[in-house]
Amino acid sequence: MTAPLSFGVPVPQVFLDGRADMDLVQRSLKAAEDLGFDSVWVQDQAHGFIPLFESVSLLCYAAAVTTRVKLGVSVIVFPVREPVILAKSLSSLDQMSDGRLILGVGLGPPLDNKDFYLAFGIEPHERVRRFNDNLTILKSLWTEPKTTFDNKWAELNNVAMEPKPVQQPHPPIWIGGQHEGALRRAVRLGDGYTSAGPTTTVDYKAHVASVMRYMDEFDRDPETFPISKRVYLAVDDDEDRAKARLVDWFNRRYAWIVKHRPNLVDEICVWGRPQRVIDGLADILSGGARTLILNPLWDYIDQMDALAKDVIPALKAGH
Repeated sequence: MTAPLSFGVPVPQVFLDGRADMDLVQRSLKAAEDLGFDSVWVQDQAHGFIPLFESVSLLCYAAAVTTRVKLGVSVIVFPVREPVILAKSLSSLDQMSDGRLILGVGLGPPLDNKDFYLAFGIEPHERVRRFNDNLTILKSLWTEPKTTFDNKWAELNNVAMEPKPVQQPHPPIWIGGQHEGALRRAVRLGDGYTSAGPTTTVDYKAHVASVMRYMDEFDRDPETFPISKRVYLAVDDDEDRAKARLVDWFNRRYAWIVKHRPNLVDEICVWGRPQRVIDGLADILSGGARTLILNPLWDYIDQMDALAKDVIPALKAGH
């Protein structure tokens, strides 16, 4: 049996004027539940120039104003996080939400971004080891009465962490990444794979093909291993206006990417009339994803309404 399609939307999180609009956040979360979306999602940014609010804090707020939707982060930059504190925060979130957390984790920026890692006392070349060790500690604290673990960053001697998460054995861990090592790691250590928004559809399909090969290697069941993709989009009968707004937004939000990828919007976004959006998303679904994080960038509630009424029913009917 093929897993059913699942659709998520973002929690408003990027406020380019630097001030949070919590009324918008609350109304968007309630609209997501009322419109039948399956999940809501945040992104993670430990430091940077873009005013993006901290992921776990925002999901705790989301837990308080929702009752049904899954609460996901895609993805936490895992090597730079202190695993004991993170385990406690996320376990608390899973408790407060009655077991609705989906944890996405990834390695973070490329190795040549040394300043990013050095700000946390991490040598860039140690990030994979730190990732693997953090995952070991996190799972142990969530599932074992006491944890003993020793590495260059931490010494845990019979450390307990309570309360445990509601979800057993622990909240699902979806691992992101693009390189073969990350794709293999996702299948070997994770409970699902998630593809980032800036990844092109062509690259994402190639990544999923690799994930499927590793599922054979590690004897994983594709029916119980979710694959997700974030998609930046805009539903708008005026396609030129939609594209212009997307270009403007990405020039401000992802200027460092646009500098090297001037056609970024054409490469990763879907926009236009509902049927054009349906066609673009159907192409992405054909690559293997069963969960789509549908990411409008403005007019969140109106966009969610259009997606729920004009786009998602057609995608479900086609699958």
